[in-house]
Amino acid sequence: VQLQASGGGLVQAGGSLRLSCAASGGTLNRYYLGWFRQAPGKEREFVAAISGNGGSTNYGASVKGRFAISRDNAKNMRYLQMNSLKPEDTAVYYCAAGPAIYSTSSRSSAYYYWGQGTQVTVSS
Repeated sequence: VQLQASGGGLVQAGGSLRLSCAASGGTLNRYYLGWFRQAPGKEREFVAAISGNGGSTNYGASVKGRFAISRDNAKNMRYLQMNSLKPEDTAVYYCAAGPAIYSTSSRSSAYYYWGQGTQVTVSS
């Protein structure tokens, strides 16, 4: 499956953005889908994940209560709604998928397929 992330941009602190992850070459309801981010000089960080059947979600501690992951099976898309953005949310955001239905792993090593990343910049 090939993934393409989009929707990044520049936003002021307190604002919102919605990232999209489009898939081709595979049906996302057969994969768990995660979002990760990486800021300059920092390690890749788990943001959120959703199981292939949509029944489970998982969030990183730093985004819980502010971000929401969702899906649209008809469009073969996954989304990351980001609210109450903070300057520390600034990073390149990646979507990634793993070949199982029920997982919501937070480990980047569990994901086989990665999109190219989209830049999110939050100004103070």
